Amino acid sequence: MNLSFIEKIGTIFHYLFSSFLSIEMFLFSFLLFLLLLYNLRHKNHIVGIVAVGIYLGFLIGIMITYSDYVQNCIDSFFKMVMNYIYFPSTIVYFFIIVFVTIGILYSLFSKKMTHFKKIINYSFFSILYFFFMSFIALSSYQNVDIMTTTELYKNELILSIVQVSNFILLIWIIYTLFYHLYRYYKKKFD
Repeated sequence: MNLSFIEKIGTIFHYLFSSFLSIEMFLFSFLLFLLLLYNLRHKNHIVGIVAVGIYLGFLIGIMITYSDYVQNCIDSFFKMVMNYIYFPSTIVYFFIIVFVTIGILYSLFSKKMTHFKKIINYSFFSILYFFFMSFIALSSYQNVDIMTTTELYKNELILSIVQVSNFILLIWIIYTLFYHLYRYYKKKFD
């Protein structure tokens, strides 16, 4: 299906008015948008709570109505995550390094971040950069085509570098989440 962008928009508009369900979902989304715009202007906390409640109710309703499909989607998501951990994509790995670069720049220039958190970030980011530079150097030295996944998976050292660096990134993300939760609740209860 090689549709142009205009044809894709046309297909979506055709779907939008083709059934009662699509019209209902569009109206529901539009009303939620108007409610959020109203809340932006009037800054009423009750409206915000109602909007979140409606949104969560809609999600729960979808999950109950289409429970088999939702369960299939969740299973597929976890399979894809596990598949990525065991058989990582180099494109995603490059995006991870871009993310790490943005994170190190934020840590470097942030005035709100504690010195301890900066040291932790610098440690994790330095390890990840070491792995990334090793990945590039080994791929170049051993003439491994990093875009061909079968060649990448045949080289145990390169595959191990990518998998371990993904694991280290996951540890850093979990640590950062708990760190921010701790700081949030510390501020809230002090």
